[in-house]
Amino acid sequence: MPSSLLWAVDVYGRVYSLSTAAQQWDQCRDAAMEFKRVTAVRQCCWGIACDHNIYLNVHASDLPIRYQEDAFENQRWNPVDSFSERLLPSDRWQWSDVTGLQHRPLDGFQLPSANWEWEADWYIDENFGGEPTDKGGWTYAIDFPATYTRDKKWNSCVRRRRWIRNRRYKARDSWAKIPSEQAAGPLPDPFNDISAGGWELTDDPAGRLSLWAVSLQGKVWFRDGICHNNPEGSAWEEVNIPGEVVQISCGPVDLVWAVLWEGQLLVREGITRDCPKGNSWVVVDSPSPDIGAIHVAVGVNVVWAITKDNKVWFRRGVNSHNPCGSGWIGMVGEMVMINVGLNDQVWAISCEDRAVYFRQGVTSSELSGKAWKAVSVPRDSDRSASSASNGSMHSAGCFFGGEVRLQSQASVLSDVDSDSERRGSVGGLLPDPDTSPIPMGTTISTATDVDMPKPRIPKVTSDSFISELVSDREGQVGRRDGPPSTSSIIHEEGEQPSLMGEGSEVENVDLGGDATSGADAAAAAVGAPPTLVLSPSQSSSGGPQWSNVDLEEAQHLSPEEVQRLGDGLTHLTVGGGGGAAGGDGGADSCSLSSVVTYHMGLEELYGPDERPLWAWVSGGACAVDCHSPLAWFNSIGTNSSAQSMSLSITPAQSAAWRKQIFEQLNERSRREMDNFKHYEQAIEQEASAPSSEEGEEALAAKKSVWVKKGAMQWWRDWKPHKWTDIRFALEQFSGAEGNKDGILFIYYTFNEEKKYLHAFVNEVTVLVPVLNEAKHTFAIYTAERTKQRWPIRVAAPTELEMYDWLALLSVSCCDSRGIHGPPSKQAIWSITCKGDIFVSEPTPELEASPYPMPCDQMFWRQVGGHLRIIECNSQGVVWGIGYDHTAWVHTGGYGGGFFQGLSSSTDNIHTQTDVKSVYIYENQRWNPVTGYTNKGLPTDRYMWSDASGLHECTKTNTKPPSPHWTWVSEWAVDYGVSGGTDREGWQYAADFPASYHGHKTLKDFVRRRRWARKCKLTTTGPWLEVPPIPLSDISILPCSARGSLEQVPLWAISNKGDVLCRLGVTQETPAGVSWLHVGTDQPFKSVSIGGVHQVWAIARDGSTFYRGAVSAQNPAGDCWYHIPPPAKQKLKQVSVGRTSVYTVDENGNLWYRHGVTPSYPQGSSWEHISNNVRKVSVGPLDQVWIIADKVQGSHSLSCGTVCRRLGVQPMEPKGQSWDYGIGGGWDHITVRANSTEAPRINMGAAAAPPEILTQQQLLQRRQSQQSQQSQTPPRSPLPSHHPQTPPRSPLPSHTQTPPRSPLPSLTQTPPRSPVPPTHHSQTPPRSPVPSHTQTPPPSPLPSTHTQDEEDARGSQGGTQVDAQAQEDTQSSGNNTTQGTQARARADTLEPREQDPEREDDGPKDSQDFVDTQEPSEESSQEFQDAQEGHDP
Repeated sequence: MPSSLLWAVDVYGRVYSLSTAAQQWDQCRDAAMEFKRVTAVRQCCWGIACDHNIYLNVHASDLPIRYQEDAFENQRWNPVDSFSERLLPSDRWQWSDVTGLQHRPLDGFQLPSANWEWEADWYIDENFGGEPTDKGGWTYAIDFPATYTRDKKWNSCVRRRRWIRNRRYKARDSWAKIPSEQAAGPLPDPFNDISAGGWELTDDPAGRLSLWAVSLQGKVWFRDGICHNNPEGSAWEEVNIPGEVVQISCGPVDLVWAVLWEGQLLVREGITRDCPKGNSWVVVDSPSPDIGAIHVAVGVNVVWAITKDNKVWFRRGVNSHNPCGSGWIGMVGEMVMINVGLNDQVWAISCEDRAVYFRQGVTSSELSGKAWKAVSVPRDSDRSASSASNGSMHSAGCFFGGEVRLQSQASVLSDVDSDSERRGSVGGLLPDPDTSPIPMGTTISTATDVDMPKPRIPKVTSDSFISELVSDREGQVGRRDGPPSTSSIIHEEGEQPSLMGEGSEVENVDLGGDATSGADAAAAAVGAPPTLVLSPSQSSSGGPQWSNVDLEEAQHLSPEEVQRLGDGLTHLTVGGGGGAAGGDGGADSCSLSSVVTYHMGLEELYGPDERPLWAWVSGGACAVDCHSPLAWFNSIGTNSSAQSMSLSITPAQSAAWRKQIFEQLNERSRREMDNFKHYEQAIEQEASAPSSEEGEEALAAKKSVWVKKGAMQWWRDWKPHKWTDIRFALEQFSGAEGNKDGILFIYYTFNEEKKYLHAFVNEVTVLVPVLNEAKHTFAIYTAERTKQRWPIRVAAPTELEMYDWLALLSVSCCDSRGIHGPPSKQAIWSITCKGDIFVSEPTPELEASPYPMPCDQMFWRQVGGHLRIIECNSQGVVWGIGYDHTAWVHTGGYGGGFFQGLSSSTDNIHTQTDVKSVYIYENQRWNPVTGYTNKGLPTDRYMWSDASGLHECTKTNTKPPSPHWTWVSEWAVDYGVSGGTDREGWQYAADFPASYHGHKTLKDFVRRRRWARKCKLTTTGPWLEVPPIPLSDISILPCSARGSLEQVPLWAISNKGDVLCRLGVTQETPAGVSWLHVGTDQPFKSVSIGGVHQVWAIARDGSTFYRGAVSAQNPAGDCWYHIPPPAKQKLKQVSVGRTSVYTVDENGNLWYRHGVTPSYPQGSSWEHISNNVRKVSVGPLDQVWIIADKVQGSHSLSCGTVCRRLGVQPMEPKGQSWDYGIGGGWDHITVRANSTEAPRINMGAAAAPPEILTQQQLLQRRQSQQSQQSQTPPRSPLPSHHPQTPPRSPLPSHTQTPPRSPLPSLTQTPPRSPVPPTHHSQTPPRSPVPSHTQTPPPSPLPSTHTQDEEDARGSQGGTQVDAQAQEDTQSSGNNTTQGTQARARADTLEPREQDPEREDDGPKDSQDFVDTQEPSEESSQEFQDAQEGHDP
C-alpha cells in the first residue's frame, strides 16, 4: 500500500504531516502563518489560518490541473454578406455558451483567482463528434437551435464553431488563499471550523468534493463547485440551520453531523449525488442528558463524539439508510478532539498530554475498535527558525484553547458563569482557565494529601499554548504513554458512565493556588458547559497582541521561564483575583484589560527532548490497513524496554519457560496430526534394487511413483449433465535422470459399473479456478478439450483442498514441461474475465511460417494477483491495471495467491488489493393506470435481473464474485451507464431488450436502471503498486529481445482521460520515476506505441489521433494529428506493432490501417478484417492476437476466446485466417513481448535464403507495392465467402506423431471415454493404482472424426472445404488429428450460413465469426458469466 499522510496542528499553530511509511513529523515550511484547524483529503488539505481565512494546499503531482473554457461563435447567412455576424433580434448572442442563452465574449473571461494562469490563447476546436471538421471548424444547421452537421447543405442558414482556451492551476504544494468575496460582496463573518468530505458520493472521474464550514456567528456554509479541475470551488452558499453551530464534520459519502451551542447534535439528511447539500436537519440528543457534546467526527458508517467531560462516545447503527443511528456507547479514554479518516480509522488528541492517539482494531466487523495507542514519533530533525507573530499565535491558541465563545455571546461572563465553568472545565473541549492543562501521570489530591507538591499551572482564560509556556516544563511533559490499551468499557445509553476510564488516573488539579479537596476536583469533572471566549482580531499594524495570563501565577515564574518568554514583557495590568471562589475576579479575568502582554519571538518553542503538544488532527488523507502494521509504532524505545525486561528473567524462569513452550509445541503437533487423519497418505512406489548382474543400465531405469487420491465431484460430460461423486487420483513418477511426468485419473460409476477417464499431465494446457457460491470448482483443459470448449470440471469438498490440488497440479504440469521460476521476458500474458492472470512461454514454432504450432497446444500457468489489463515488452517490463484503476508493475517474482512453498518465489511477493463493482438491473414497465411499476408482462424479464434479464438478481441474493471478495459499500444507483441516464438513473426503451437512452419519449414503455455495489479483494502476487495516478489504459514499446533501450517508452491514459508518458522506465527500474503529461483537447481512452515510436490514441468520442515527432530524444512528441475513423464507427481500442495498426470499434469490428509508411505514418484508409472482436494485441513481429466472442464449440458458442491470425507475412500484414486457442472466459491478452523469430522453412531445395530487411526497408517496399496496386483495382488477398468457391486453408495437416507417455501401457481393454482421449497410443497407460475391468458407456461425443465427417459438418455449416486441401490432408497420412482438420477451414473460425440480406453490410472480403450481429450489452454480460468451468 502506498504511503499517505496524517495531518496535525500543534498548539503553536504550526502544521505537520506524518507519512504512514515514516517515523517522524514533517513540518510544512511554506506556511507563512499559523493555522487553527486543517481538514485533509487525498488530493489536498484545507485549513483555517489565524486571520480566519481559508487556505488550500493542493499536493504536487505529475498530472496538471487544467480547466477548459469554451465559447461558441454564431453566424447567420444572408443573401448580401453570406455568413456574417449580423443575427436576427430573436437569435442567440454572437458569442455564447453551448445553449446560446449566456453571453460569453472572449475578452470577458477572467481567471477566478491569482492561483490560475492561462496556458495559451484562444483557438478553434476542429473536432466534431469524433470526426475532423473543415479548416474553420464550422458546423451547420437550419436554424438555432437545431442538429448541427459538419457538412454544409443548401438549406444551412446558420453555423457556429467552438473556441477553446485552457487555464492551469499553478499553486501546488503551497498554501493558497481562497477568495472569500462573493458576487454580492464579502462574507459577513469569518470561519472558525471546516470539514471536507463527500468524495465517494459519486464515481464521477471529475472527483467532486464537499466542503462545509462554520462561521464565528454559528452559521453553516457550503462550498460549491469543488472538483478535480476546479479545486478552489466556485462560491459559498449558506445552509439554513435551526440553531448556532460550533463544529461540523463531513464523511466520505453522505454523513454530515454538527454540534450545536447547547450541546445537541444535528444530522443532515437528503444528501445525494444531485443534492450534495442535503435538504433538512434532524436533532439528535447528546450522549449524556446533563452533559452536552462539544465535538463530533463521522466516517462512512461511524459517528464518534466527545462530551464536555472529555468522554468518548460511539454511535451504533449508523449507515446511509439511517444516518441518525440508534444509540450511544461509552468508550474508554478522555480526549479533547477526535477525527475519523479513511476506512473509518480513528485518531484523537488526549486531554492529558496533548498527544495524538490511534484507535487500534477498527475493522469493518468491529467499527468501534479495541484500544487507544499513542503515536509517539519525534519531529523532523531540521528545526529552522520559526518567526511567529504574537497575534497569530494568540488567535491559534484562542481557537484551540479550553473555551470558545461566539461573537454573538457576551464578552464578559457573569460571576456565576465564570465560577461554575471553572469548576466544570474538566469536561470542556480545552483546558479550563483555572485548571489548564492537566499534567498526565499525577493523581487527584484528597483532603489527606494536600501537602504533596503540586505543579505550578497558570490560569489561562483563552490561550492554551500560553499556559504551556509559563508552566513548569517537567510537570507539563509528564508521562506520554497515554491511556492503557484495554478493551472499551461500554456504557449503554441512559446508563451513567464512571467518572474516569478504566486504567486511567485522576489528575491533581490546582485551582488558582487554593487547596482543593478531592471532592471538589471530582465535582469539577462534571461541570457546566464550557463557554466560548472571544479572541481579539489580529492587528495588521503589528501592535501589541493580548494573551490572558492570570497575575497570581505570574509571580511564580522562574527567571528561566521569564527569559524564555523573551524580552517583550512590556507591562503588567493587575486585574481581579483569579481564585476559584473569587466572584468578580472570574469576570475580570476574561476582560482584555487584565492580561499580560508578551511579544513572542521564539526560535524554538519546544525543548530538545519534548514532543509536540497537538491541538488538531485530520486523518481524511491517511489510508491505514488494519492488517498491516504501521511504522509509527516501530520505535527504537521498544528495544530498551525489551532489554530491561529480559534482564529481570532468571535462568530458572527461562528453563521453565522453554519447557512450557516445548510442551505446547508437542501438544499442537499431536492435535494437528489428529485433525488430518482422514487425509489419504501419499504413496511412493519404488522399483526394487537391481542385482549386480543387471549393471548400470537397470539402475538407470529405476523410477519412483507417487500417487495422491481424493474424493471429489465431476461435472458429467454426457446428458443429463450433473455432478457425480468420483475418486480423483494423480500419479506422478520421476525418472533416474530427473524427468517428471504423471497421469490424471477420474474413477466414476456408471450403471453400476466402475469406469475411469484419464489425461496425461504433459497434455494439460491450463488449470483454471472457478469459484462460485455453491462449489469449489476448477477446470482442466487439454488441447482436445480446448477445441470443443468443454473442459474437465471437478469440485473439491473445501476451498483449501481445491487450492491444494491446483497448486499440486500446476507444479506437476510445470515439472513435466521443464518450466520453473519466473516468466521469461518474452512471455505471453493473458487475463480472464474474473481477473486471474495467466502466462505462457512461447516456443520458436509458435510464430513459424508457414506451419506454426497450433495455439490450442500452448501451456498456460497462473500467476498470483488480480488485474484487468496487462502489457509487457521483451525487455522484461510488465505493467498491469486493476479494476480500481490502480497501476501495478511486475517485480520479477512468480507464484503468490494460493501458490505456496516451492511453487512461489520467497521474495518479490506483495499484498495486492482490488475493488470492482457488481451490477444488477431494476426493470419496470409502464401501464396507463399506475405508470411505471415493477409488475411486468408474463413474458418480460425479471424485475430485478442481470444485464441479459435471464437470471434473477436481487439486492439480497446477489453475492460477491467469489468468497474471497467482501462488500465494501451498499447498493447505489449507477449513473455512469453507456447511453446516459436521467436524474434518477433510469434508461428508457420501447421494449425489452432494446436500445436504451437516457430521456423519456412517447414510445418508451419500459425502463431500467443499474445498481452497483463495490466489493474488495485482498491477495498476494509479484506486483508492486505504482502510485498515485489511477490509470485506464497502458502501452509499452515493443522491441526485439536482442536490442537494448536506455529507457523503455511507456504511455498511459489516466482514469480522467489524460495522456501520460512515463519517464525513467528501464529493466532495472521497471516502475519508472515520474509521469510526463501530454496535453490534449479532450479526454482519451486508449493509447498504443509501436515500432519507431509510433503513438496512436483514441479519444472518448471514438476519434483517432496520431502523435507526431515522438522519439527517444523527444518522448512526448509535438502535436496530435486527427485521423478520421471508419465510416459511422466509433473506435474503442488501438494496438500498434512494428508496422501494422489495428483497431477495434464499439460494435466489435476489427479494422486494419492501410498505407502506414515512414513518409506518411498516419496511413490512408481502413479495411474491415473481422467482427465479434473484443480486444486486439499486435506484437513486435506484427503478429495479431485477439479476444473473440461467439466462437463455436462442441456444445455452444464460447465467449472470450484467444485467437491468432494466421498467414501474417511482412508483405501480407493482414493475414489470411484464424486459429483459436484457450477460451472462453478470457478478457485480455498481450503478445507484445514475444519477439522470437523462428527460422523460415524453404519450400524447395533451390530456394533462395530469406531476405533480411530492416524496418525502414520493409516500410518502403510496402509503400512501393501499395503505389503499384493503386494503379489497378485492389484485389483482396482473402477468398470470397461464396459457397461455390470455398477458400483454401494455409495450414497443411500435421503428420508427426504426438509425444508418447513414458509409462508402460495398461493390459486391460481401454474404455470408451465420453470425451475424445487425450493420448494417441492404441492402449491406455498402465497405472500403479489397482484397476477394474471396465466396460465403456455409450458416448454421445465421437472419439475421432474422419475426413468425411468433417466434410459433412463443413457442408452443413454452409461452407465447403477446398478439394485440394482434402487431397493434401489425405496424402499426409491417417494420423491427422481432429484439430488440424478443423483448422483446415479458411477465413472463419467456424462455418456460418451466408445471409443474402447481409451482403451489403461490409466489405466482401472481410472475415466474420459465427454471428455477425453487433454484440449487445446482454451478450457482454453473458460473456462475463461464461467463465470456463462455470456451472451451466
